[in-house]
Amino acid sequence: MPFAETAHCKIYYETHGDAAHPAVVLAHGRGGNAASWFQQVPAFVEAGYHVVVFDHRCFGRSYCPPEHFDRGEFANDLAAVLDAAGVAKAAIVCQSMGGWTGLRLTIERPERVSALVLSNTTAGVSTAAADAAVNEARKAFADHGIAASAVAPDFPKREPSLAYLYAQIGSLNVQLRDDLHSTSPAATAVEELAGLSLPVLLVTSDNDSIFPPAAIRDIAGNIPDAAFQQLPTAGHSPYFETAEAFNEAVLAFLAQHLG
Repeated sequence: MPFAETAHCKIYYETHGDAAHPAVVLAHGRGGNAASWFQQVPAFVEAGYHVVVFDHRCFGRSYCPPEHFDRGEFANDLAAVLDAAGVAKAAIVCQSMGGWTGLRLTIERPERVSALVLSNTTAGVSTAAADAAVNEARKAFADHGIAASAVAPDFPKREPSLAYLYAQIGSLNVQLRDDLHSTSPAATAVEELAGLSLPVLLVTSDNDSIFPPAAIRDIAGNIPDAAFQQLPTAGHSPYFETAEAFNEAVLAFLAQHLG
C-alpha cells in the first residue's frame, strides 16, 4: 500500500486513472476515509481525471501516534500526498472536515491547487452570519449527536443499505479516539479569502443541519467570483446520499475550469 511520509505520520493514499490527465484530489470528512468516495472515484476517472484519495492522519489506513494528531498539519499532509503521488497541481474536492485541509493548502500553497470545491463545510472560516446559522441549525441535533446528523433524517429509511455502509465505513477509523475530535483545526481568517484567485465552488444541501445552506452561502459571498450550488434532498453528505447529483454538479464545474 502506498504511503506519504509526513510529520510523525504515514498517510495512506491511492491513485486512479491516467496520470497524464488533470488531477483531482478528494478530501474526506470526519465521519469517513478514502473509502467514502466509492461513488465518486469511478465517475471521475470515467470523466477523464486522475483521481487521488487519501486517509487523513489517524483515519482509515493512515498511521499517526495519537499524541501527534494535529489538524493543523492536514494541509502539510496533503502536500506530502501530492509529492508522493507525483502530482504537481490538482483540483481539491473537500467534504466537511476536508474543507479545512483543502482551503489551508490553497491559501498556503496556491501553486499546488488548480480549483477548489468546498462541500458542506465552512472550512474553518468564521463570520457572524455563518456562525449564527450554524449555531441555530445545531440545536436540531443537540439531543442525538453529530453522527446521526451526518445524513438527512429520512436517509436510513430511504436508503437502508447505504446508511448501513456509511456507518461501517466510519467505524473503520479505529485509531481515532473520541478525544481526538476535540483538537482545534486550522482556522482561516475571512480576510484571507479575498486573495483567492482560482475557481471555487461551494456546495450545500437542503437538509444539512451541521453546516446549513445559509452558512455556506455567506462564506461563498466572501470569496471572489465563487460559484454556489444547493442540492436537494440530501443532508450533510450529498456526495454519499445523492451521489449522482453531487457528481454532476462537481464534474460540470471541473469541466468548465479544467477542461
